[in-house]
Amino acid sequence: MIKYALACDQAHEFESWFPSSEAYEAQRTRGLVTCPYCQSNKVEKQIMAPSVGRTDKAALPSAPEPQAVAMLSDKERQIRAMIRAVREHVMQNSENVGKAFAEEARKIHYGEAEERAIYGEAEPAEARALIEEGIDVLPLPLVPDDRN
Repeated sequence: MIKYALACDQAHEFESWFPSSEAYEAQRTRGLVTCPYCQSNKVEKQIMAPSVGRTDKAALPSAPEPQAVAMLSDKERQIRAMIRAVREHVMQNSENVGKAFAEEARKIHYGEAEERAIYGEAEPAEARALIEEGIDVLPLPLVPDDRN
């Protein structure tokens, strides 16, 4: 296992463990290494001091292998929990209209369908068009744990 100091293109710094440098490169190339702060996948390794083993001591028993996870502070864990709670609240208290979100939001806005809380999928252009029409919409945040 190898721990890398990483930073995204927005200058957020974080650390993560990888099975090998090849595994890091493969995951980064596929866009799987993302910043826990802004979700950017433009991540690069930072300069760090190598861990050098001592040769003057008897070999120590090996510790269990650590899992490949990003190191998160308490604050980051709290933020992720809040995002997860918001998402769960919306999903439990509104109707999933799937890919018909933009159409259904318009119907509700113009009084052609009953007023109710909905969520679903919309392309960025569709969401912009809804906002330009004066229809109140908000993106449902992704839970960072779902991507990392």
